[in-house]
Amino acid sequence: MGLFDGVAGIISGAMAGGNTGQVSDMLMGALSEHGISDVGGLVSKFQSAGLGEHAASWVGNGSNMPIDASSVEQALGSHVVASIAAKLGVDPAMASQLLAQHLPAVVSHMTPDGQVPDAS
Repeated sequence: MGLFDGVAGIISGAMAGGNTGQVSDMLMGALSEHGISDVGGLVSKFQSAGLGEHAASWVGNGSNMPIDASSVEQALGSHVVASIAAKLGVDPAMASQLLAQHLPAVVSHMTPDGQVPDAS
């Protein structure tokens, strides 16, 4: 098993075990260091990058549109992805892949009513 598989397995296990909140907290903690303090700010980053349809599907109650690693990096910026990578102990390319794989479910978890909660 490679490093990617190991990290992906840990995250997937947390998500499958009902610990999506832990993954969400880790991700939002890392993003807050870059001025993205809530799920609304995260969704806004994707909208600004022309990926609003993807973000809207994650917030809504329907199916989540998949996203690729390069689109995640485009939306968040390479410096943010590098920061998250450092926290996970992986390289930025791997972090982009992990984010692409798990971000839709994390946003869905953070918006259970199908709407972005008020920042307050």
